[in-house]
Amino acid sequence: MIEILFLSGEDVDELALTNGEVLVAVEASLRAQGEGEVVLEPREHLVPDPAFRGHFNLLRAYIAPLGVAGVKVVGDFIDNWKLGFPSELALLTLYDPRTGVPRAILDATEITERRTGAMTALGARHLARQEARILGHVGARGTAFANVTMLDHLFHFEEIRVTSARPESREAFGSALERALGKPVRVVDTWREVVEGADIVVEATRLAEPKPLLRTEWIKPGALVVPYGTMSAVELSLTSIMDKIVVDDWGQCRRGRFGSLRAHVDQGLLTEKSLHAELGEIVAGRKPGRESESETILFWHRGLATTDIAVGHALYERAVEQGIGTTLRYR
Repeated sequence: MIEILFLSGEDVDELALTNGEVLVAVEASLRAQGEGEVVLEPREHLVPDPAFRGHFNLLRAYIAPLGVAGVKVVGDFIDNWKLGFPSELALLTLYDPRTGVPRAILDATEITERRTGAMTALGARHLARQEARILGHVGARGTAFANVTMLDHLFHFEEIRVTSARPESREAFGSALERALGKPVRVVDTWREVVEGADIVVEATRLAEPKPLLRTEWIKPGALVVPYGTMSAVELSLTSIMDKIVVDDWGQCRRGRFGSLRAHVDQGLLTEKSLHAELGEIVAGRKPGRESESETILFWHRGLATTDIAVGHALYERAVEQGIGTTLRYR
């Protein structure tokens, strides 16, 4: 008999991984990637109908140190807010890589949000100035909250500025952050107010089509810029001011239809030769991160299946230990 453990969104909430635990799991997966101990396939996309204004992403990977493989399917639909749904809804399946036996099915919506926030924060740990004190965040999508809270967990910012396309979303976002962090958050109307003078700039917008809304001239020398919107919101000139460009995985960054620097890759402005490193190489100590306070650095992450699997595996192990979840008869 084969049984599968199902973890619902409520189960994931009850398991209550801390920010620190998520950061540890994601960093371990990055180290394994940097040491060549993962199999990471480029993501695939399914666009059911352009009229639906969204698509599905399929992410697949194997992490040798954990002894687990996994597949995540995540929908990315920009109008979901009208229905009261997150823009990204995800399902993760975990497997025994030796036999193919399925182990678990998890609601991966929160996993997606928190592993994304952890990736942003870990990128900043290695690539931002240690004395970074001002965070500018554009976008209030599902992953935005995790971005800001995990970054503040590491940097304890003196000033946090946020904005988004809709006034009601940015006001709600700012209020939620203030409650979570116990500190003031500046909610502003324009991108320029967010970006100018910020030590760390995160662009996590939800655009229907590419549009250069983040101006290169606003970037402070020595800043870390983290653009990861599905549709590009940056100018082509952005890469020209960078001392280093780091990605999560070059294999998936150089292909596909989406991503903040898609046009830069397609036009040869970002190549394997001009790329400094993958973040996993830096975490594993194979390449340097930030080497001076004056470096202006860009970190582009598209989302790694390995990080989903690492966080999902941590949840699975805790669920088994605590007897949480629903056991399903597979065969």
